[in-house]
Amino acid sequence: MAEVRFPDPSCITDELRMLRGQVKRFVDEKIIPHGEQWERDGMIPRDIFRQMGELGFLGMRHPAEYGGTDLGPLASMVFAEELARSTFGGVTACVTVHTDMSATHITRDGTAEQKAKYLPPLIRGEKVCAIAVTEPGAGSDVAGLRTRAIRDGDHWVINGSKTFITNGVYGDTYVVAARSDPAAKGSRGISLFIIEKGTPGFVVGRKLEKHGWRCSDTAELFFDDARVPAENLLGVENQGFYGIMKNFQNERMVVGAICAGESAKALELTLEHVRNRQAFGGTLWDLQATRQRLGLLAAKAAAARALAYQAAELDASGFDCVRELSMVKVMSAESLQDVMYGCLQLHGGAGYMIGTPVERMARDARILTIGGGATEVMLEEVAKRL
Repeated sequence: MAEVRFPDPSCITDELRMLRGQVKRFVDEKIIPHGEQWERDGMIPRDIFRQMGELGFLGMRHPAEYGGTDLGPLASMVFAEELARSTFGGVTACVTVHTDMSATHITRDGTAEQKAKYLPPLIRGEKVCAIAVTEPGAGSDVAGLRTRAIRDGDHWVINGSKTFITNGVYGDTYVVAARSDPAAKGSRGISLFIIEKGTPGFVVGRKLEKHGWRCSDTAELFFDDARVPAENLLGVENQGFYGIMKNFQNERMVVGAICAGESAKALELTLEHVRNRQAFGGTLWDLQATRQRLGLLAAKAAAARALAYQAAELDASGFDCVRELSMVKVMSAESLQDVMYGCLQLHGGAGYMIGTPVERMARDARILTIGGGATEVMLEEVAKRL
């Protein structure tokens, strides 16, 4: 099968191209042959994290002194894009939540002691990290969260619940948002805490069944007088909202890369199908309507990918690019829906059958307009900055 790939922008160095090749080999050899079983199991084997850790894939956003390589935002883009080409969105979700959406909080805001304690096993893949912000009554509206943290001597006592937490079932280290100043309103008075599995009062609830991302474990979390050591406060007390917002920008950038990888792979699978599917005295590819539809979908995918890499380059250069990354989240995720719908349609009945990669990819893609900031929320962020 001929690959569908768009040219890398000039910001992609030889080192990053080598990384792309390494990740591609890992996907081809270690993920694709086993992904269907992981979908049935509803989880990814822990050994996959350890293998990624050995290859250095889990430490690219962390300092060298803790075992990372500190390659920056563009490495995250290359890594996420290649993972997404596996066709197993749940794998991409589990791994990028670990690398770019949770452990990065510790690198950005952690003390030297916290980094020394938590980062090495996360970078080696010996432990898995999760970020716990979303609650039954607060998702994109982070300021509405109700989980409470009250200082009690050398501990914080945490009460509340979280839901839709990726890596929530099989994770080890959780970055948890809680309201530490009950008198503060809105975004004020929120703090972040590092909470380890096994902490008294911290219970992982039921494993949630999902429309897509079937091999990614997702859980409810409950805190009932969970006692967390005071030194596990992450960052400045009552300033956690700002840490969450900073990391959201990284998450939205990575979503852009995920959408780029999934779009290209879906187009690739669909081209293979239409060039072989016989209909009306020829192949589907012989029909002008088929060719033009794929051409338009490819143009949308290429444009969204270009915007994502441009924003990542701005971020790597230190620019304030909240507007641009919000645009990426919108354009990438929404364009992906168009691509997946069109590709499934061109597969015909086969595209509706479970076991067809494009059917699974269409289900997996749907969450990307919701998680990490829904499209409607992102459009407001763009509009406020015009």
